[in-house]
Amino acid sequence: MANIEHPQPLVSTNLSSLAFERLEQAIMTGELKPGERLSETTLAKRYGISRGPLREAIGRLEGRNLVERVANQGARVISLKNDELIDLLVIRESLEGMACRLAATRIKPAELKKLQRMLEQHAEDEAIISGRGYFQGGGDLDFHYRIVRASGNERLVQMLDEELYSLLRLYRQRLSTRPGRPAQALEEHRRVLAALEARDPDAAEAAMRAHIQSSRASLERHMAATAEAAGEGTAVEVVA
Repeated sequence: MANIEHPQPLVSTNLSSLAFERLEQAIMTGELKPGERLSETTLAKRYGISRGPLREAIGRLEGRNLVERVANQGARVISLKNDELIDLLVIRESLEGMACRLAATRIKPAELKKLQRMLEQHAEDEAIISGRGYFQGGGDLDFHYRIVRASGNERLVQMLDEELYSLLRLYRQRLSTRPGRPAQALEEHRRVLAALEARDPDAAEAAMRAHIQSSRASLERHMAATAEAAGEGTAVEVVA
């Protein structure tokens, strides 16, 4: 085996990647809450790494729209106001509706089978059965992401995956815990899949749009209840 004389850059890269993964997970699970300040000193001590790799990780999270820089405050977890989140869902409906329309004619049979198996697994998931939540991972572990990839439109994939999905997943995870929403979302996913299997672009786009509209309606009901309890104009707080 060849002797590697300068392994340090690889070690540094690995530390940065590990810090990124742990911070992303902490944000997604709510361990780091929306609006919470990211103290480099505290986080470096928690993860046992220097501040250099940590800064790289925070920079990557900024690129994923999960962290923002605030003047005189430093980096903090992104916190969306109600109208900002609704705007994102409106954009998502249009983009994913288009992706689903394209996927209806472009998706490969093998990918349809993978989507079918995915929903079969979801139907057996204890969290969905009990109504506790509908939790999906990122990338290929996400029903929506697979459909967007199947659209074959790389610019559309980039717009959704790199600019919207990380941020939306932060809120999707928590909104999926609304009463009755897990079972409803699973049934909506089945309708989307049925339209894709039928190779019907109109039905596929309509099913995806209806699914995201349903999610937005659930969010709006939650916002109305939150506003009534806490007053108008507050940032959405979707941690149960």
